[in-house]
Amino acid sequence: MKYWFYILLFCTSFGNFTGLGQETLNITAADTITNTINPLAPSKAAFYSAIFPGMGQVYNKKYWKAPIVWGAMGTSIYYYSWNKNKYDSYRTEYKKRLANDINLNPKYDRLSNNQLIQAQKFHQRNKDLSLLITVAFYALNIIDANVDSHLKQFNVNSKLTVAPEIQQDEINYKQNVGLSLNYRF
Repeated sequence: MKYWFYILLFCTSFGNFTGLGQETLNITAADTITNTINPLAPSKAAFYSAIFPGMGQVYNKKYWKAPIVWGAMGTSIYYYSWNKNKYDSYRTEYKKRLANDINLNPKYDRLSNNQLIQAQKFHQRNKDLSLLITVAFYALNIIDANVDSHLKQFNVNSKLTVAPEIQQDEINYKQNVGLSLNYRF
């Protein structure tokens, strides 16, 4: 009987204190706050990167990526110009030899005509490869700025989780490793 009294007192005490000066407080979870999305930001970042490589990364406030872009573009342009100069010098020497010019470069005296042709082919191939790499770095720069700007607007909240999962097979007791993707409604 004594315990019934305490249980009854405990249950009724909650009903008596609910209206005594308590204020209503609305709480919203931090992951449900919506940010405004600028749909033109990815195209603007890609445009800036197309005009000046690395500028899209600066627009996205990823300042550490800009020197990487500049270094990659600068290095590939440097190798393109170096291979072009070497190709032109070997080609000029070969043309002078075919024309029986007396103003030959003494630097190439020990090279035969076949060696000059092989050197031209080597530097032509490397020049073309350097140009291809320069164009690839330019395209990657634009793609990186665009994708990074898209991902800045990606909504990540606690409802979507990706976690590693290890399950044991009941037949042969081997462990299966994988990823589980869960979405809570």
